[in-house]
Amino acid sequence: MSASPYRTATKRHLTASDQHSTPKVRETQLKCSAGGATIAEQRARWERKRIRTAKELVETEQRYFEQLELVVVYFIEILKAKGTLQPDIRDAIFCTLKAIHSINRTLLRNLEDGKFGLAFDIFCPQLQLYTTYTDNMEHAVKVLQEQIRKNKRFARFKKLQESRPEFQGLKLEDLLLLPRKRVYQYKHLLRDLTENTSPDHPEFQQLTNAVKAVSEVSQHIQDQARRHENYLQLLRVQKLLKGQRSQVLAPGRMYIREGWLAIVPPKGEELKHKMFFLFSDILLVTKPCHPLHPVHSDKFAWQKAYPLIEGTVEKVFGHTRSQGGLISLTFSEEKLLVMSSDQEDINDWYRCLSAAIGQLRSRSIFIQRKDNLARRPIRSTAMEIHSIAPKSGNKRSLNADQHQLKDMNAKSQPVNEWTTAKRIRLETNAATRPQDAGPGMEQAGTNCIIL
Repeated sequence: MSASPYRTATKRHLTASDQHSTPKVRETQLKCSAGGATIAEQRARWERKRIRTAKELVETEQRYFEQLELVVVYFIEILKAKGTLQPDIRDAIFCTLKAIHSINRTLLRNLEDGKFGLAFDIFCPQLQLYTTYTDNMEHAVKVLQEQIRKNKRFARFKKLQESRPEFQGLKLEDLLLLPRKRVYQYKHLLRDLTENTSPDHPEFQQLTNAVKAVSEVSQHIQDQARRHENYLQLLRVQKLLKGQRSQVLAPGRMYIREGWLAIVPPKGEELKHKMFFLFSDILLVTKPCHPLHPVHSDKFAWQKAYPLIEGTVEKVFGHTRSQGGLISLTFSEEKLLVMSSDQEDINDWYRCLSAAIGQLRSRSIFIQRKDNLARRPIRSTAMEIHSIAPKSGNKRSLNADQHQLKDMNAKSQPVNEWTTAKRIRLETNAATRPQDAGPGMEQAGTNCIIL
């Protein structure tokens, strides 16, 4: 239907420009004109893809809504009626899931009616419910596990509900993760649907706005999941280290990788195998605890943490005969030569170390430039007044300090024509004052000159 106007416009363009085109250009234009059927076929393929994507969106939304309804009906509503969980604990576990179920009922109804643009026009302003839900996910999982462990009544109820045939073997933990996964699906399905929708379609702008809104929420959820995964990695490493002073958890620290490397001693001694942990700001060197230790046999002892901001990394060639590799690490206080018999492993260590050091230094330079731009070159008036505050109660000293403060204020004032003219007049008057003036007159003249 939309190919006919396009073909007419192409034909009109050829007629108007045929007299001013070269033979080669005219031949190309004729080929484009003859390819009208190809354009129509392409539009038909886009339409078929759009119909297929729309069908997948509706079917997956139906399945998703059914699973949400299982949680609302068999868990939230029954738990609320029976009072098995206290209201605050119930809200901590399920958060905004019931509200999500409500808005998705409206979304599904509009999708089934074929009103895709309207459906997401109504749905997207309420995506904040998904953001709140995913931000609470970590806390919800902790509370749920605690209730399963401590509340035997709830544990029996949960097991009984999950055994229903409607759940098809799904656990409550699996169902609670569905909203986060569904946002990813919305992002990809909406993008495919928009890409296969013509720009002159009445729903094109609505779908484009929906893709932007869903992508922002999806990115927020991905960042949240990445932060949570990083926290779990830091916590795992923390548990591997012996002693309470071995603190790995720190704000802004990111886990990168870990592995065994051999430290090459400078005087040809035996290789010392150490466990290295690489983070975004430090390289941690540890050694395994004694295997016969009654408590810490499976842990590592903290030896030294090297700040990456001070380090440089270089490859050392020609010493391993193609069996692994060497890396030279230089810090402000020490230089390390580490080795691995696995070539791919040592190359990955080099890439990770180089990237971590580069990112850390780039961030440091950016922060330093930002601080330099924000720094005020002139001290505040309060600091200046405090620096010249009188240290004694002597009246002569107090007068001298007041004159010094006035002089400083006069120097800090911007120089303009009026100030310059006034100062010239005052200095002229002071120069013409009688030489035998008394002390009071001299003091007054001095005050005028300062002003």
